[in-house]
Amino acid sequence: MPINNVTLRQLRYFVAAAKSGQFSMAAANENVSQSAITNAVLSLEKELGVRLFERQAQGVALTADGQDFFHHARHILDSVRDATHKPRFRTSQLRGTVRLAASYTVLGYFLPDLLARFRASYPEVEIDLRDLDRASIEQAVLDGDVDLGVAILSNISELKRFGHAVLVRSRRQLWVAPGHPLAKMASPSLKDIAQHPYIMVMADEAERSTLAYWKSRRIQPKVVFRTMSIEAVRGLVAHGFGVTALSDMVFRPWSLEGKRIEARPILDVVPPMQVGAIWHPDQAMSKPSEALQQFLLHAYGN
Repeated sequence: MPINNVTLRQLRYFVAAAKSGQFSMAAANENVSQSAITNAVLSLEKELGVRLFERQAQGVALTADGQDFFHHARHILDSVRDATHKPRFRTSQLRGTVRLAASYTVLGYFLPDLLARFRASYPEVEIDLRDLDRASIEQAVLDGDVDLGVAILSNISELKRFGHAVLVRSRRQLWVAPGHPLAKMASPSLKDIAQHPYIMVMADEAERSTLAYWKSRRIQPKVVFRTMSIEAVRGLVAHGFGVTALSDMVFRPWSLEGKRIEARPILDVVPPMQVGAIWHPDQAMSKPSEALQQFLLHAYGN
């Protein structure tokens, strides 16, 4: 059946609900009534013939079909945003190189699409992309070895030393196999999660940030395996070897072997992962670097 009645507003409201996990929060973020969000989602579900959200006690979570549609909807909205963006510099005439450093998670799950979109707008600008850990990114920015760094801001020590901007706040949720006991709970607490084997991600100082919110509840996860590989975690969770809590930015509803993974909101207050850009506060940027900085800020509505 051809899809004729989907509007950009519906897509925007759907994406807002998917990001926040709550229709009420999406409504507040979009400055509309909650019924406007609800009606947009219901209309999309009717038009597409699939359920996009699981309704839960504490909010909503994307279904597998919803997760797939979310990526398409984001791509459409991003394309429209890029097309209507009025760059500060003439894109066809801007030339040069941007030295950009980013950390493991950011490089794997956040930057590639953005950089492709930037290159489409500024085809003559080259990007010197460097894979560095957080401490090395900080030092490279302060030393002037790179123009911009993109990293998890909550990991950065003394953030006030840098010019900085939050690009995305990504909710952390519990990842479980569909048959896992915790999958039957709408919103398991950290105390519930602590009763089951936990798989800890080590990349980008994830263990430190994870244990910080566990410690705030005076609970310890039952860690049975630690790894730098998010894909390894995905496979282990999907096969039922344990559970984990990671951000929506890296969530996929399937493992590499094609086994299903589900996400559940966590009852306790768990801070979102904040990805952002940093730059030297006192050094003037080159025009290509400033163009990338402004593009990143524009891409996320800042």
